[in-house]
Amino acid sequence: MNIAPGPVSRATLLPGFSRILAGPYQLYLRTDLAPHAGALSVALGKLGAAGATGAGNRGSGFRIALPDAPELFVRRARRGGLIRLVLDDLYFGFRPRPLSELWVTVEAARRGVPLAEPAGAAVRWAGPGLYRGFFLTHPAPGMTLWEFLRTDDDSSVRLHVLELARAAIETMLGAGVHHPDLNLDNLFVTPRGESFAVIILDLDKARLRPRAVSGAGRRRIAARLMRSARKLDPDGRLLGPAALSVLDFA
Repeated sequence: MNIAPGPVSRATLLPGFSRILAGPYQLYLRTDLAPHAGALSVALGKLGAAGATGAGNRGSGFRIALPDAPELFVRRARRGGLIRLVLDDLYFGFRPRPLSELWVTVEAARRGVPLAEPAGAAVRWAGPGLYRGFFLTHPAPGMTLWEFLRTDDDSSVRLHVLELARAAIETMLGAGVHHPDLNLDNLFVTPRGESFAVIILDLDKARLRPRAVSGAGRRRIAARLMRSARKLDPDGRLLGPAALSVLDFA
């Protein structure tokens, strides 16, 4: 394991993070996790070699327990749509998306957006401009908003949680975070005392703005969320007009 010299991306400049070369991986880890880089590299290699399927709508989420270290949640970058049949987890580019996501997530958290606590990112180069990527957070207990809506049979509790989701989204937009892929699977419900909180996941396509997201940008994000709701619940059994009115922030 070596600490890699020199800045190679914005992630290198993040205070409290280190860039480390461990096995075939470039790791960008919170400094307190740096001693565990070697074990993490081995764990990531096992995920790839096994072709494992994890949690989430693309089977890309995994919990990793390292010796004498906090448990980590690792999201393996995987493609959607028909292109997944050809490339699956391979991406092109010299500025890997997990590193951009790390930079955006750390800054979004600094701006007060409720998120899973970022722990780092990892890249394994398969060739010039061709890589596999991973994004690391500290795991949060709970379930996606869509899972919660299907699980809880109390309509007043469901409405309360939808209002919490709306508040989290408003905080995100007010902080200048443009999340073009917001859907019911990357809004995450987690216990908070005797109630709940909603955090926002998967900022891999998100961009930071110098001011609040409004106007057309806000409407596009709202439309994406509404499409997700109607696709998952086309009959409106769980998301009737009252529920949708809470989520529709256009």
